Amino acid sequence: MEAYLLDWINLLLRWLHLIAGVAWIGASFYFVMLDSSLSKPARKQDEERGVTGELWAVHGGGVYQSQKFLLGPRGEPLAEKLHWSKWEAYTTWLSGMGLLVVVYWIGAKTYLIDSQVMALSPAGGIAISGGVIVGGWIIYNLLCQLMKGRDSVLAATLLVFICIASWGLFQLLSARAAYLHVGAMMGSIMAANVFFHIIPGQKKVVAQMRAGETPDAEPGIVGKQRSVHNTYFTLPVLFIMISNHYPMTYSHTNGWLVLICIMLAGVLIRQFFVLRHSGNASPALPAVALILLLSMVWYLSPKSINAAGAARVSDTQISEIVNSRCIACHASKPIQPGFAEAPLGLVMETPEQIVQNAARIATTVQSKYMPIGNLTGMTDQERAVVATWYAQQR
Repeated sequence: MEAYLLDWINLLLRWLHLIAGVAWIGASFYFVMLDSSLSKPARKQDEERGVTGELWAVHGGGVYQSQKFLLGPRGEPLAEKLHWSKWEAYTTWLSGMGLLVVVYWIGAKTYLIDSQVMALSPAGGIAISGGVIVGGWIIYNLLCQLMKGRDSVLAATLLVFICIASWGLFQLLSARAAYLHVGAMMGSIMAANVFFHIIPGQKKVVAQMRAGETPDAEPGIVGKQRSVHNTYFTLPVLFIMISNHYPMTYSHTNGWLVLICIMLAGVLIRQFFVLRHSGNASPALPAVALILLLSMVWYLSPKSINAAGAARVSDTQISEIVNSRCIACHASKPIQPGFAEAPLGLVMETPEQIVQNAARIATTVQSKYMPIGNLTGMTDQERAVVATWYAQQR
């Protein structure tokens, strides 16, 4: 019953995380587009009112005019009712942290720790998990302060920092958890940017506008910088959110390097769309991103197994391996703690079920995605036997 309830909590948190994330990213993408697409006000009266840019757009059967007041309206009060984009970010982060706790902290032995990487206790793994999230924000924020006004140097330094974090996490946690925690660290930085800098800065500027004062430019500069960082983090974080469905990416020996290449492709794609809004898009950006992605397709391609000269692997041998290494989870009634039902509904109790799912078994075993966290201690020799068996089936 406990595992069943945890599954429902996982599902509902994941759904909330997705809904809030779509709202946050959608608002972020819209305002980046809006800011990059603004043109000089067509009417002199608007310019005299303090409008610094405007955009006319068509959507939903109507025509919209968006205007930007960099320092607030001149000669008229600021509207009392203002829309604030903040709860989307906070809800995304809170639901994401809830998922982290349910999946990786409560299920630390299964998903967070891989004894073949490092023999950690659940408490030790959770301490690393929390430390990465808090420490990542502290280091990022410190770098932003130390390199104030040197955005290019800061961007390069942040890239190096994320690369080091990716490599380091692969030396401590399971491959799947390492990927997830790079995303959790970046997502936490994004939410913290909103909570500690963007919203407080906007509130300060609004208060100065209402008081009839000339707004301080500093909060706007900082908020703009952090918003830019957030928009370039978005696609890498989205990839990490879906990566646990594709073990061929993180289960590779150099999974951290694969992650970096795919995240760089995401940054280049985002840069293309940012520049496209202002009419300066370069086709070289998506071209380089595509080259990076195709290179990963080649790099991760599974090694072909030459089964011609190998001894025939019997169904009995495979059944023995499955029964000793897989059946604890992949049964109609799993005995592995934390599983109310077989993962993905994949049951392997009979020879017919094993043969029917041969491709899935061979792929996940060969990539070392399964057994999850290698809880049952499958050996490399057993993995080779499964790969040979599958090759002989084809």
